[in-house]
Amino acid sequence: MALSSFGRGRDLEGNPNSDSRPAAGVSTSPGGLTAFIDQGSDFEGKLSFQDTVRIDGRFRGEISSENTLIVGESGDIVATIRSSTVVTSGSVEGDIIASQKVVLHKTARVNGNIETRTLVMEEGAVINGSVKMEVPAARSAAGGSLKAIVGGSGPQGAGGQSPPKAGSDSADSEPKP
Repeated sequence: MALSSFGRGRDLEGNPNSDSRPAAGVSTSPGGLTAFIDQGSDFEGKLSFQDTVRIDGRFRGEISSENTLIVGESGDIVATIRSSTVVTSGSVEGDIIASQKVVLHKTARVNGNIETRTLVMEEGAVINGSVKMEVPAARSAAGGSLKAIVGGSGPQGAGGQSPPKAGSDSADSEPKP
């Protein structure tokens, strides 16, 4: 059975889709979508899985995954979620701990705390809770400071001149030696 019919004509992030390829940035390796809790289903307990699971029904309890959890628009979750990636278009009540990424589509509602490296949030999504984002080791080792590069040629503008100061007319100002 094709994933598009299994996923009710939507890609792995819950967007309408005419083909069965996964959305960019969502890893489904090695086994793809392995479970689907459809709208109208109601589960309570502990859910553990290694691949990708999509929930469009109701779930209460704990969820742990080594890959991706997808909560569809009709998904209603009351649980603590631990996963590599969490993509939601539905309702989540409880904390989300994602080692890689959390994606909140415009219909997403999260009442709980989020802890992740990367947060992608569409306009209209709602978070009632705190967000903690881990700083990757490479960025923190470099000091975490940002430096502006004007014109792409280093700290000075093109031609080795300093960029004009705000409020000055660049035609009237001469570069200083």
